[in-house]
Amino acid sequence: MGYTSSPEAQRIEPLPYGEKYFPHHNKYLDFWRASVEDPIKFWDERARELVWYRTWDKVLDDSNPPFYRWFVGGETNINLNALDRWMGTHVANKVAYYWEGEDGTSRVLSYRDLFREVNKLARALQDLGVKPGDTVTIYMPMIPELPIAMLAVTRVGGIHSVVFSGFSPSALADRIVDAKSRVLITADGYWRKGKVVELKKGADEGVSLAEKQGAKVEKVVVVRRLGNPVNWVEGRDVWYHELTSKYPDTTYVKPVPRKSDDVLFILYTSGTTGKPKGVMHSVGGYMVYVYNVFKWNWDIRPEDVHWTMADVGWITGHTYIVYGPLLNGATEVMYEGAIDYPQPDRPWQIVEKYGVTIFYTSPTALRTLRQYGDEWVRKHDLSTLRILGTVGEPINPDVWRWYFELIGKMRCPIVDTWWMTETGAAMISPAPGISLVTLKPGSATFPLPGIVADVVDENGNPTPPGVRGYLIIKKPWPGMMLGVWGDPERYVKTYWSRFPGYFYAGDYAVKDEEGYFWLLGRADEVLKVAGHRIGTTEMEDVLIKHPAVAEAAVIGAPDPVKGEVPVAAVVLKAGYQPDEQLRKELIELIRTQIGPIATPKTVLFVRKLPKTRSGKIMRRLLKNIMEDRPLGDTTTLEDPTAVEELVKAWEEFKAQMK
Repeated sequence: MGYTSSPEAQRIEPLPYGEKYFPHHNKYLDFWRASVEDPIKFWDERARELVWYRTWDKVLDDSNPPFYRWFVGGETNINLNALDRWMGTHVANKVAYYWEGEDGTSRVLSYRDLFREVNKLARALQDLGVKPGDTVTIYMPMIPELPIAMLAVTRVGGIHSVVFSGFSPSALADRIVDAKSRVLITADGYWRKGKVVELKKGADEGVSLAEKQGAKVEKVVVVRRLGNPVNWVEGRDVWYHELTSKYPDTTYVKPVPRKSDDVLFILYTSGTTGKPKGVMHSVGGYMVYVYNVFKWNWDIRPEDVHWTMADVGWITGHTYIVYGPLLNGATEVMYEGAIDYPQPDRPWQIVEKYGVTIFYTSPTALRTLRQYGDEWVRKHDLSTLRILGTVGEPINPDVWRWYFELIGKMRCPIVDTWWMTETGAAMISPAPGISLVTLKPGSATFPLPGIVADVVDENGNPTPPGVRGYLIIKKPWPGMMLGVWGDPERYVKTYWSRFPGYFYAGDYAVKDEEGYFWLLGRADEVLKVAGHRIGTTEMEDVLIKHPAVAEAAVIGAPDPVKGEVPVAAVVLKAGYQPDEQLRKELIELIRTQIGPIATPKTVLFVRKLPKTRSGKIMRRLLKNIMEDRPLGDTTTLEDPTAVEELVKAWEEFKAQMK
């Protein structure tokens, strides 16, 4: 008799199909729990991995909150750990920087080369009268002399204030005046999208504006990058190469001992009031935090080639191009130019050329690159990549998937990092260097070791899962800022007064059922439409899902009835044309996906959005255009034509409404 049986008889006892175990996930959470249960012991052990002239008397002095001080009584110099300790080891002969100029020139510097150049410049700075505790302003393009200058300043015990090379002369002047710098280090010029940017000219203007405000710069050190003609002030200006070539290659300057809670550097960040805040970071705490977080984020190995595609003028560059890699003896790529010049595959060409293993950039950069089409990516062999990262803003799930699937070929984890200038390094992100948790597109996952974060409502009570609230940090951490340069009250008011006892980051977030953090953008990037709060990030995420849309920015336009109504500015992908049909489609998309309350008043089609040179969309400019207000400070604007286009599109829309 043949074997026959109904499918039902073949059915077996239920197996645990739905059960999954993630030992890596648990390993991370266990490590994190141990770190926050005894943070003093945890950070004490981490700090002992580094070189100190004198160890600390106290890991954390919390006697005067919120002015927390770390490793008090300890003395060190960041150079000891970024350079000196590698001499006499195999790292001395390792590549510190692969530098790529926009024009295709390249330079390779080993740790030994860096050590030699830093010592020579350090001696020169001492001879120019730079003393411990003096501030030196650095206004430079993305060239190796920028990290060299930062290290030389800190080596002699000075405090650097790096001003992004895309800032205007008046922005430079404000920062020179506030920091009271007598020495400025700059360059003759640099390439940006194939054009010469005359940086020395901007530096000269900034110096004379600063002098009118009572801050006299006595010495201007100029790096020759392009050889373009420059204005020269005898007695004040000095060529970098002439200055350093006076000293032999064997020059050695002992790193000046600094107290752990001394100021390592100042970095200015935009404030809502307009006057930039000088965020101060500490010698010891910043060093310990950055050394560890860099390892945790990137699982850094001796053979890695790390590339943070950002500018050193921002905290991302300070931490992930200069101090993080050097403290870990890692190899870093440094790129001078625009990410899509001369062609949209420039980043992928660089990844292929240097065998980049870890690539870290902003969602804005990814959206920009994505709009050119996938064929630019497919032309290149990206098989060396093993970890991808994002920074600067929440990443849209759609862009996350594109990054994961096309760039990482579904095998590179995405380390989505949440942090800010004030925190020193990443605070919430995956940590493959410890153990990789299960990833979710658009979530920064969990707080890093030693970090206690939460999401709270208006009254400071924790929000239930799935309910949006404000992100706070509940306990101090070593990478935290010391305060605002010259303005302790502003530090307390900005970060510690909204939820007393907790650090308020100014960002919206939500936690899901599993405790994952999802960042939802700045709390001030929120529209109030007819009394309802709607986050701009949510609307932008919906627009970006449409196949025609490359980039989107949503802002509130004043409305006599609803208070505010959303207006979207949209950049289309190559091959799509703006028309009335598409406009209606996009409006309908938001209406159906978010709700009628979020229906945009209109969609403006533009070729580009106004962005800062670091790639952040300048929503404030969009808002000022809608409200017919003066544009205000446009010093960080990358491309002024973006504003002209928007003004034109808005005027046309208003004319139609009449």
